[in-house]
Amino acid sequence: MSTTRARGQYAKGAERREQIIQTATDVFATEGFEGTALKRVAELVGVKEATLFHYFKGKQELLTAVLAERDRRSLAVGGEVEVGLNLMPPIAERNVREPGLTTLYAVASATANDPGHASHGYFKERYETVVRDIAVDIERRQTSGEVRTDVDAVMLARLTVAAFDGLQLQWLYDKDVDMADGLRQLIDVLLAPSHPTE
Repeated sequence: MSTTRARGQYAKGAERREQIIQTATDVFATEGFEGTALKRVAELVGVKEATLFHYFKGKQELLTAVLAERDRRSLAVGGEVEVGLNLMPPIAERNVREPGLTTLYAVASATANDPGHASHGYFKERYETVVRDIAVDIERRQTSGEVRTDVDAVMLARLTVAAFDGLQLQWLYDKDVDMADGLRQLIDVLLAPSHPTE
């Protein structure tokens, strides 16, 4: 087999893999990831369901790729909004419109804590990145006097991320929970600068 032909097949394979990820992300967002979702993805891509796994080591690798795509789209939601606290409420609003992906995230994050789990590395790195980015934003705000300075920026970032995950979990059980508003209120109260009493 010529090198040119091999490269062409690799490029086609990478293109098909990306098509599967994009399609699965769209399908899972509204229809969920259980039941006939994979069959629907295969139909839309134009392959048999079993063929999906020629491009992934298994279902868990596909689900992790979908979650990574969800993260990429989350950053796009912000547009010009800087990564940090201001991006969290718009992401929460987006999550409400994509209940299938929100459920997938909750289920996968709860089961991937074992270091041997296929998604463990993804979630470990994701939490490190999110906490770091929010802590950088909080530190900048602490310097400008917008945010309290009596608590470490990394701890404030961890508490904010924990609140986001907690609100999201509650929303899965009660759709009246307003995640975005809850985050805005938390940020206003938890991060408000402390003023000495007159």
